[in-house]
Amino acid sequence: MENLKNLLNTAFHGGAWHGPSVLELAKGLTVKEASFSAGNIHNIAELLYHITSWRLFAVKKMQGDENYNISDEKANWGNIGKIDQFELETLMMELTLSHDELIKELETKEDSFLQEIVPGAEYNFNTLLNGIIHHDLYHSGQIAIIKKLASKGGKAVDDDYTESRYFEDDLEDDFI
Repeated sequence: MENLKNLLNTAFHGGAWHGPSVLELAKGLTVKEASFSAGNIHNIAELLYHITSWRLFAVKKMQGDENYNISDEKANWGNIGKIDQFELETLMMELTLSHDELIKELETKEDSFLQEIVPGAEYNFNTLLNGIIHHDLYHSGQIAIIKKLASKGGKAVDDDYTESRYFEDDLEDDFI
């Protein structure tokens, strides 16, 4: 259980070998970065909401709530779009509190708890909680990329696409 809590904390708070954690990437976010739209992908605000939602899912399941579910897009991703500073601060607070709740709930459990089946599911808590770690790492990568796109102020999608160099014949290379 201690190892699992350490992995959850490093993926969320920081100190992991792989690079920035969820919180390290989210700290200091600007409203512009959090709202930046890169085509048809979720913005950072939606990703933070999503990460929070699944932490709360894990907490509810650890508390024995068989009926709790993330049943629609709004519950999973929120309905955020552009946000203001207050909404960003609220998202950050909810994200941090959801992690604190997750760790607090884990501290009440013994190692054997990890082999118990999640109420209303076909997998155990070990699978769910390791999944939360993987989920954090996956979305941390997305957040890092979107932050870079937003900070460059460039277009994330090629709306002005007119032609590609790969189809030109005068490139003086051997590809065509």
